[in-house]
Amino acid sequence: MIIVDTALARREASADPIRVGLIGAGFQGSGIGLQIMTATPGMRLCAVANRNLDAAIGVFDQAGIQPGRCETREEMEKAIADGKPVVTEDAVALAGADGLDAIIEVTGSVEFAARVVLEAIENGKHVIQMNAELDGTVGPILKVKADQAGVIYSFSDGDQPGVQMNLYRFVKGLGVKPVLCGNIKGLHDPYRNPTTQESFAKRWGQKPAMVASFADGTKISFEQAIVANGTGMQVARRGMLGPDFSGGDPGAPQVPIEETVSAFEPHLDPDGPGLVDYVVGARPGPGVFVLGTLEHPRQRHYLELYKLGKGPYYCFYTPYHLCHFEVPTSVARAVLFQDPVLTPAGGPKVGVIALAKKPLAEGETIQEFGGFEVYGVAENIDAIRRDNLLPIGLALGCTLARPVAKDAPLTFDDVVIPTDRLIDRLYAEQEREFTYQ
Repeated sequence: MIIVDTALARREASADPIRVGLIGAGFQGSGIGLQIMTATPGMRLCAVANRNLDAAIGVFDQAGIQPGRCETREEMEKAIADGKPVVTEDAVALAGADGLDAIIEVTGSVEFAARVVLEAIENGKHVIQMNAELDGTVGPILKVKADQAGVIYSFSDGDQPGVQMNLYRFVKGLGVKPVLCGNIKGLHDPYRNPTTQESFAKRWGQKPAMVASFADGTKISFEQAIVANGTGMQVARRGMLGPDFSGGDPGAPQVPIEETVSAFEPHLDPDGPGLVDYVVGARPGPGVFVLGTLEHPRQRHYLELYKLGKGPYYCFYTPYHLCHFEVPTSVARAVLFQDPVLTPAGGPKVGVIALAKKPLAEGETIQEFGGFEVYGVAENIDAIRRDNLLPIGLALGCTLARPVAKDAPLTFDDVVIPTDRLIDRLYAEQEREFTYQ
């Protein structure tokens, strides 16, 4: 935020704001729009695209703004040039419209989002997203395309992966070597589904399947996969270690995050690439943490003086993640400083594979993240390729070609994949680009 706020103030003072288009007007999209309009001088929300136009209008309504409605790219471009906020059902047209500096993609979809992101990249716009599902499936190839177009492709600050990457950079900047990037969870149950999470979702105005994807581990698997792909880290084993200090009771007293380090220590290697992982039942939740190591005895003496302990592993943490509040800062970092919050460092290191949430029968269709059919777990890319495992980002919409036992990983041979999907083409291109790296 420091430096960025000063740069945004200069853009505001010179009447030259960063112009932003928002794709998705759901729970997070609405919050992002509100943050830009009410708390981010030097930035303007110019257009919102959503399949339900009333929701897009509702984003502007929060700030007392009445947007116009546009059906074509040309109409949007004229409105943007005239400084008039607009809404549209055509996300692809918005992504390609002239006059915008950046697109924020926050739909939670995969196939649809891939089309939008590609359109934005091909039309010279920076892309900032909160879509871990897309990034964890084809982020590396999207980064290649963004580099070729000369734009930034980045995950956002505020959500846990971005907060982890900020902390990783901070720790590394101290001269401490990060050996693990971690996420703090309050609950992990791979069999949660939209029915079990319905009441919680209703209370917070969220979708039951999305909330279920948090509880069943799919979301955290995607989040840690994209941290791995941004840092070069891996997972210690399929599904990560995920030590649970709650005793299976989400309401149990939480232990301080520093007291969980011993659960990871046997798996840490100061000379290795590092690990991504998570812990259940620790505080501060829902924060993030980074474990690092330092060899110089004098510097270790200082860290002990500063209350970080005797080592050899030191625990750094951020006690919160503020989601939509910090997304505009991510946009400014990309546009003003060409600094991505979190972006793939090369080819994929970790992916998210689909495991059966129940016994699956031939002919069943996999419906959604957090649904009734599958849950996602993180796995190293070498194992995914070796065993022909099916990424959950490709699994949606697939039909079972044969039965699969509960908790078994799905392979490409287990499903019939719908024809002519962009996400499959991008994944195949990514494999061709990076298989031998």
